[in-house]
Amino acid sequence: MNRALKSLCLGLLAATPLWASAQLTGNISLTSNYKFRGQDQDTSKVRAFKPAVQGGIDYSFGDSGFYLGNWNSTVDWLPGNSVEMDFYGGYKFKAGGMDLDVGALTYVYPGNTTGNTTELYGAATLGPVTAKYSHTVSKDYFGWAGAKTSGNRGRNTGYLNVAFAQEVAPNTTFKASVGFTRFASDIKDLGVPNYVDYSVGGAYDFGSGLSLTAAVTGANKKEFFGPVNKNRLIVTLTKTL
Repeated sequence: MNRALKSLCLGLLAATPLWASAQLTGNISLTSNYKFRGQDQDTSKVRAFKPAVQGGIDYSFGDSGFYLGNWNSTVDWLPGNSVEMDFYGGYKFKAGGMDLDVGALTYVYPGNTTGNTTELYGAATLGPVTAKYSHTVSKDYFGWAGAKTSGNRGRNTGYLNVAFAQEVAPNTTFKASVGFTRFASDIKDLGVPNYVDYSVGGAYDFGSGLSLTAAVTGANKKEFFGPVNKNRLIVTLTKTL
């Protein structure tokens, strides 16, 4: 585990007196296609419908702002691996009229650890707009650099995302986002281009923790990345527990 993530987790565990007021929530989803930063996470098939089962838990330490969480999804882009497991922890607070969030996140692929990646992140929300930056601190970035085999590194790859979410009708929210991936120099030296991803759609809240989202999601530089960056209409049904 990355040293920065270890420090964050130890800090959160030191807040044990707050456990009495902690809140535990869970979620489970079924999606027609799992895209991450505009790219399909099932590369075994070239088609729009590639369903994935997803779910996780979140643990907040009362009103302290500290939290821990885990999120998982079925994937198929690494040989010998079929699941992504995300572990994260952070701190949420308010400053200057904005909601701020800082933390660390590790992506784990238990069947093929060459994809394992750790990032630090910071996000700021003002009204309906959220800007979030994630910075890779692990040696590799989702296996792109081949740190374990070639010596190249993905550390210092950055990702900036700006998202907009606004309720436009009762229980209905319009959502749009755009993101930019800037690869580390070792990855760019392999000829991999930086790229932009995007998503436009909406969500409907049925109540009782059940919601449905639909969005067109994709990315540019299709001439390099191929079908994984194609635009997809993705429909997701989520139940919050």
